[in-house]
Amino acid sequence: QVQLVESGGGLVQAGGSLRLSCATSGSIFNRNAMDWYRQAPGKQREMVATITSGGSTNYADSVKGRFTMSRDNAKKMVYLQMNSLKPEDTAVYYCHLFAYWGQGTQVTVSS
Repeated sequence: QVQLVESGGGLVQAGGSLRLSCATSGSIFNRNAMDWYRQAPGKQREMVATITSGGSTNYADSVKGRFTMSRDNAKKMVYLQMNSLKPEDTAVYYCHLFAYWGQGTQVTVSS
């Protein structure tokens, strides 16, 4: 059984930073890529960042240069460092591994 638990969301002013964490359980973490997605009210869920098992990353154009995804295979954790946050980054952020999703963490950026 794989479980994903996100944390680190909150309310921040525009220009601020947050660091999201995703704790995983199960044995498939080290062999698989992981992703961060987000879903804003009334919008479809979109991919924000992805990281391969080897640590290569890819980002949505909207967050390039501002967000950084990393992983700690020993701790089975992934992180999303979000800097220079904008109101349009407001969404529920989810981590995703293979066929599994976390419950999400709310990020709200005020203008």
